[in-house]
Amino acid sequence: MIDFRPVLQIIGWILCLLALSMTVPAAIDAMAGSGQWMAFIASAGITLVAGLGLVLGTRTDNRKPLSIRQAYLAAGLGWLVPCLFAALPFSLSSLDLSASDAFFEATSGITTTGSTVLSGLDTLAPGLLLWRGLLQWLGGIGIIVMALAVLPVLNIGGMQMFRVEVVSARERTAPRAARIGSTLISVYVGLTALLALALWAAGMGRFDAITHAMSTIATGGFSNYDRSMAHFDSATMDLIVFVGMILGGMPFLLFFTLAQGDWRRVLRDQQVHWYLGLMALGSIAITLWLIDVRHFQPLTALRHAAFTVASVMTGTGLVTLDYSDWAGMPVAILFFLTFVGGCAGSTAAGIKVFRFQLLFANAVVQIRQLLRPHAVMVPSFNNKPIPKDVLTSVMGFIFVYALAFATLSMMLAVLGLDFVTALSASASAISNVGPGLGDLIGPGGTFAPLPDLAKILLAGGMLFGRLEMFILLVVFVPSFWRD
Repeated sequence: MIDFRPVLQIIGWILCLLALSMTVPAAIDAMAGSGQWMAFIASAGITLVAGLGLVLGTRTDNRKPLSIRQAYLAAGLGWLVPCLFAALPFSLSSLDLSASDAFFEATSGITTTGSTVLSGLDTLAPGLLLWRGLLQWLGGIGIIVMALAVLPVLNIGGMQMFRVEVVSARERTAPRAARIGSTLISVYVGLTALLALALWAAGMGRFDAITHAMSTIATGGFSNYDRSMAHFDSATMDLIVFVGMILGGMPFLLFFTLAQGDWRRVLRDQQVHWYLGLMALGSIAITLWLIDVRHFQPLTALRHAAFTVASVMTGTGLVTLDYSDWAGMPVAILFFLTFVGGCAGSTAAGIKVFRFQLLFANAVVQIRQLLRPHAVMVPSFNNKPIPKDVLTSVMGFIFVYALAFATLSMMLAVLGLDFVTALSASASAISNVGPGLGDLIGPGGTFAPLPDLAKILLAGGMLFGRLEMFILLVVFVPSFWRD
C-alpha cells in the first residue's frame, strides 16, 4: 500500500509557497488602488488553509526517501493541485472567468505555455498581470528542479543520460545536490534580474520590464499587452528578449559548469550546437522568405524571423509580428520547431533537441552497419556511448508524444474545431508553446472562443506535455497501485 503522507506533505508545502506568492500581487493592487487585492487575499487564505492542513495532517517521523511510486505521485500532483488553486484569483476577481477559463489560464501559466483566454490586457489590473508572470516564473523553477532531480531518477524519455552529468560534476568539485540546486536557482534569479534591468534601460517601464523578464527566462510568453512585444516596437527590446529566450532554452546545468570555470565543456556540448544550429537555419530560411515574399528590408526581416523562430522553438510564445496569415514554407518550419523544443534541463518544452540527436546518432550507426555488417558500432552523445535502454526509452517517448498529439487533435476536431486550429492547438498545448496558427488562436487571437471542454482538454495536454507524459500515464497502470 502506498503511503500518501509524504506526497501530501510535499503538496502542502507547495500550496503554502503558492499562498505566499499571492500576497505579492495583492500588495501591488492595493498600492495601485485596485480592488482586485481582495481576490488575492481571499485566494491566499483558502490556499494557505489547504496547504497547512496537508502539512500538519500528514506529519510523520518516517524520514525515508520517497519510493518510486511516491515520486510519480508527488510529481504529478505537485503540478495539478497548484494549477487548481492558482486559478482562484482569476475566478474571484472582477474578470469573472468560468471555472474552465480560470483553470486554463492558471495551467497555461504554471506550465509556462503562454496560451490565454484573456483580452484587453492593456487595461488589466497590475496585480493580475503580475500574477500571470509569477505563475510562469515559479513554473520555470519547478521545471528545472524536475528535469534535474526527478526525470533522470525515474528514467523517463532518455533523461537518465543526464544523471552522468550531475555525477561527473560532483566528482570534480565535490558539491552536494543542494549546492547544485542553489547555484542553478541563483542563476535563474540572476538572469531574471539582468533581463529586467536591460529592458528597463532600453526604455521599458519597470513593471513591464519585471513581468516580461519573468516570462522570458521561464519561456512562458505571457505579456502585459494584447500585441505582445509588438506593442513596444523596439528592436533593442526585441534583441534583449531574444537573448533571454535562447538562454531559457539552454540546459541550466551548463550554467553550473560555467560557474565552476569549465567554459570549454560548455563550448563542446553537442546539444547546444544542435539547438543553436536549428534555430539559425530556421531563422535564415524565414528571413529569406520575408525578404522575397513580403518584401521586408533585410535587417527587419532578420529581426522578426529570428525572434519568431526562437519564440516558437523554445515555446515562449512572445511575438513581434502576427504570423497567423503566413503560409507555405515558414509555417512548416515553425510547426516542426514547435515539436523540437529546447534543450534538456531547460525551461523550454517540446520533444527536446537531445532526443533528436540520439535518434540521429542511432540512424547513422544503422546505416553504417548495413555497409559493414560485422563491425561493432555504438552511437554516442557528447563523446559518450548511448546505452540501449536509453534509445529504447527515447523511441517510446516519441511514439507516445506523437500518439498524444494525434489523439488530442482528433478530440478537438470532434468538438467542432477546424483542421488548422485543432492541429496547432494540440501541438501548442503538448509542446507548451502558447499561440497556435490561424485567425482564431494565432498570435492575434485568444483561446476564449473555444468550447469549455476543449479548454479543459488543452489544459490537460499542457500538463501532459510538461510532465513528459509518462509521469501521468504510469498512474493509470493497474500494477502501479498493487503492493
